Amino acid sequence: METKIMKVVAQGETFTVPSKKSENGQLAKCVIRLKELNDFGDEIIATMLGNQASCRFAIGTVVAVNLRMGTHENNGQFYQDITVNDIREV
Repeated sequence: METKIMKVVAQGETFTVPSKKSENGQLAKCVIRLKELNDFGDEIIATMLGNQASCRFAIGTVVAVNLRMGTHENNGQFYQDITVNDIREV
């Protein structure tokens, strides 16, 4: 895992999902779209969970973000899973 400097393109609304691992049985979840700072940089869509999901960032905010990337398989199809480990405004 490495820390990247990125710009916030969009952020969805925070909602809760059932979770057996959280204390109250609910887990906050939010989707954020980030772009690398150069003109032709990659864009990614990542999931923020728990307390991070309640953090709101304005469009265009520059952030330092640590991402966990993985894949999972479902019915023979492979999907990329990107989760925010840590995010801070720069």
